[in-house]
Parts: sequence; C-alpha cells; structure tokens
Amino acid sequence: MEKIKLTAAMKRQILENMFVKNYKRMWPYIKPVWFRALLTLLLAIPVGSMDALIAWAIKPYTNAVMVEQTMSSSWYIPVLIVAFTSVQGGLTYMLNYLNTWVGGKITNALKADLFKKMLTFETEFFTSKNSGDILVKFNTMADSACSGLLSNLKSFVQKFFTSLSLIVVLFINSWQLALVTTAILLFAFLPMAQLKKRVAPAMAGMMAVTAGLTTKYNETYAGNKTIISYNLEKYQENRYLDVLHKLFNYQLRLFKKTRWLTPAMHVILSFGIALALWYGSHLILTHQLTPGGFVSFLTALILLYTPMKSIGNTYSSVIMSFWAIESCFDLMDTKPKINDRPNAVEMPKTHKQIQFNDVSFNYLADVPVLKHVNLIANHGETIAIVGNSGGGKTTLVNLLPRFYDVNGGSITVDGVDIRDFTLKSLRQNIGVVFQDNFLFEGTIRENIMLGDMNATEEQLQRAIKLAYLDDFLKTLKHGLDTQIGERGVLLSGGQRQRVAIARAFLKNAPILVLDEATSALDNKSEAVVQKAIENLMQDKTVFVIAHRLSTIRNATKIIVVNDGVIVESGTHDELLKTECGAYKMLYDMQFKTDEKEQKENEA
Repeated sequence: MEKIKLTAAMKRQILENMFVKNYKRMWPYIKPVWFRALLTLLLAIPVGSMDALIAWAIKPYTNAVMVEQTMSSSWYIPVLIVAFTSVQGGLTYMLNYLNTWVGGKITNALKADLFKKMLTFETEFFTSKNSGDILVKFNTMADSACSGLLSNLKSFVQKFFTSLSLIVVLFINSWQLALVTTAILLFAFLPMAQLKKRVAPAMAGMMAVTAGLTTKYNETYAGNKTIISYNLEKYQENRYLDVLHKLFNYQLRLFKKTRWLTPAMHVILSFGIALALWYGSHLILTHQLTPGGFVSFLTALILLYTPMKSIGNTYSSVIMSFWAIESCFDLMDTKPKINDRPNAVEMPKTHKQIQFNDVSFNYLADVPVLKHVNLIANHGETIAIVGNSGGGKTTLVNLLPRFYDVNGGSITVDGVDIRDFTLKSLRQNIGVVFQDNFLFEGTIRENIMLGDMNATEEQLQRAIKLAYLDDFLKTLKHGLDTQIGERGVLLSGGQRQRVAIARAFLKNAPILVLDEATSALDNKSEAVVQKAIENLMQDKTVFVIAHRLSTIRNATKIIVVNDGVIVESGTHDELLKTECGAYKMLYDMQFKTDEKEQKENEA
C-alpha cells in the first residue's frame, strides 16, 4: 500500500480539528461554569501582561541613572515595580483559586457521567477487564483530561498575553533587535510539530500499566487471607515489582519522547540572547539605542524567553490532556452490548410460563457452554438445576436477567422474547440470591432496603422475620443500624446470606433465581438459611441451583445439565428410578459422602 504523505497544511488541519473537536465535546461540562471559566481566562490577561510593564519601566529608570546620572526624576519606578508585582501576586492567587474551583466542577461532572456510563455496561464488560483498568478509565483519566485541559488553557492564555505584551516592549525599544529575536522564537516552536504522534503510544502503554499497578493493590486488599495462608507475600511482591518496573520503563520512554523539548528550547533561545547582546551592543555604540532601552529590551527578552524554555513541557501536558479527553469520550461513545431494543415494552408483573427455546451460548468463539437447551417453567413451579461443575448451570440462570444474551435460540415469558422487554422491568421482576451475595458498605438496614427503597417499616420487619434475621439483630447494640463494613466483612457467611434474602423479600419479584445460595455455609448456618429460602420461594417461579440434592426433593422438576446439555429431566422420585442415571449417580455419591461425614461426627 502506498504511504500517504501529509503536507504541513494537512497536519495543521488535523491538529486544529483535534482541538476543536475536543473543546466541542467538553463544552457541555464547561457551560454550567462558563462565567467563572471566562473570568479565569480574563484574569490571566493582566497577570501575564504585567511582566511587560515591569520591563518597560526599567528603560526610563536606567536612562536616568546611567545617562543623566540622577535618580530625582525616576525615584518612583522601584516603588511602582513592587506595586505591580503585589497586584500581580494577588491576581495570581485569585486566578489559581478560580482555576481549581472550575477544574474541580468540570472534573466531577465528567466523572459523574463516566460512572453513569459504567453502570450501563453488561457483566461481560467487567469480567473482561481488571479492576485497575476500570479505575483508570473511569476515574483517573477524567482527572488527567479536565484538570490538564483547564490548567493548560489558563497557562497558554497567560503566556500568550505575557508574550504579546513583551513583544510590544521589544519593538518599542528596537524594531531591529525585535525582528531578530522573534524570528528565533518562531524557529524554536518547530520541534513541537510531531509531538502528539510520538506521545500517544507511550501514554496508552503507561495508562495500561498504571491500571495493572492499581489491580495489584486491589488484589492484595481483597486477597489478603489467601496471601497470608499460602505464604504468597514474596510472590505478590515480585508481581508488583514487575509491574512497577514496566511503569518505570514507560515513564522513561515518555520522558525521552517529550522532555527533550525543554533543553532544545534552551539551546535555540540562547542564540536569541547572544544575538541580542551582540547586535544590541552595536546599536548602542552607533547611538541607535540608549542604554536604558537596551536594558529594557534584554529584560523583556529574558522574561519572554524564560517561559518559552518550558513551553515544551506545557505543550506535552496539553497533548496528554487531549489524549485523555479523547479516551474519555471514546469510552462515553462505546455502546453496551446488552441494552433496550428500540420498541422495548414493560414486562408484566404476572406471568404464566417461562420457556427456553433451543438456547445456545458461548463466552468464547467455538467453545459452546450451552447447546440447544429447551426448558419450560410454569408459574409457581420450582425448577432445580444440578450437574457436574462447569456444566453450564450458572450460565443457564444468568441468561434469564440478561447478564449475558443468548447466542442462539430465545428465552420467552408468555411467548414474548425477554430481549423485547426493557432491562429495568425485566430485572425488577427477577430476584437473585447468589452464593456470595454482595453487600454494600453501610448498615444492615440500608442493605435490606435496597430491595425496595419505598418499603414501609412493617414490610421491612416482615422481611427480617421471614429471613430469620430477627434473633441475630437482637444481639447487636445498634440492631438494624449496625455498620457491616466493606462487602459486609463484619458479618458471617450465614448472616450475609440472610441479609441478602431479606433484601430479596422486600423486592418481592415473581421470578426467583437461587444460585447455590447455601453451598458456602456450614450445616448449622445452612439449616437456618434454607428455612429462610423456603419462605422466600412461596408463590414464585423459582430456578434453583443446588449443591445439596436433599434440599430439592420437592422441586417440581429437576434437570441435570452436563457439558451444556440437559441429559435428564424429571421429579426427584422419577430420576432416582433411572438405573445408572446421571441424577441417581450424583445422589448416591452425595448420600454416601453425607453418611460418612455423619459417622465421623458421631465418632
């Protein structure tokens, strides 16, 4: 393929489009604070311009002292310089305060939208990424985008008017010298042209590694018991150091691609100062320039060149901010794979039948998890799903609330494909109790009320009683208002399950999914939780994945799922009559295990 060569005009147009596009996307976030944002930029004008007043004031003072050899006519100039500087300092404080306020508001607004966007993504989106990646993309990137955008915009406005006013002083003092030094200034900007192209890959790599570093912290926090019990401290340390080393390499790579600009500016601008000294001396000797004018010119030139030496770093920061903005809005433009169809309807609160019609599903291409599954559940029935580990049991029930969408076939409620219902109404009609239920940081009351924020105190107390939580709550000093810590770490497994069941009671959804809700509990806790579950199952269509087959004897129908296929279906008694059947083999194996454990306990 023939390589397309970009002309300077084309490159300039691309760069302009990038700036215009990004500012256009940011405008909705700037609009609510536009007045303060404008005031910030307006304040940058006098802050930047006052440097020129100081440089200009030096001319009459120097001429008075060096030529007229008197201070009587210009004694006030040092006082004015102090006054100008004091005013400039006060305005700089106001400018920085406003910049922080506006930047914080814009950043928070963008973060809020990114968080809202994050909540729209399906389960697959989160399972395909690590926690650090999520944190960087939805939080850190917004800080880089907004704070960098506003700070650098303020900096550019300030430096622009500083430069403009100082250039005016240069031309006032000597147009000949000014032409020479400003030409060198323009030449100094040439190395910045290719910076964005050089920076983007390194930025992307550094952000990815930063995400990995955050993940290591999260893993160490969440997996501290595993790390301690398996003596994995050194292992985890080495993994952390490996990521830290990669981050160091990316930082060096980014430094080498960007920070050369500052020393390059130093070298180029030193030619301007050298030429000003040489040619300025000639102009003084030929009486074309006064000593005061020359000192004023040099002061203005140094004040002009000093910020220009670091503008490479500022420009690098601008490029990084725009890269972060593009990344944020690319994320905002990403469409969730699971969403409402254009003509989606509300799912009714009552139903007669749920049907899996030739359902197939796979997480990875060409690796089927479910294969042509057909299943019917009538209102009020309990469908128990058993089978070998990894056979597709959990996947089957995860398709019902559309954690994932089927790859083939359909799931219908009274003949309507669940993809034709709004996601909110579908999920409102399905209650789920997981094996490891997630509890939010806060109180027991707050976690139960998530089932129905508008529930009355009477409904709340009924849910607590039916979930067998009342006796436990009486032992707590603060009862329902007891703090449970992050993820409910201050509660036992059985207590967390009963809080989740109480939450499901308040939701009161007509369809219930129980995904091995008691498998992680000891016998005593399981017995209590099982009673709570039996209360919860009343008058509902229930899909239950059970690890203890004794708990599903009364199920309307038991299906055995192995390798993504329903290999058996029937009641408990029917399936036990099938010699060498899959269910009978599972039951006999578990019965013998339970019998052995019972004898060991008795001994």
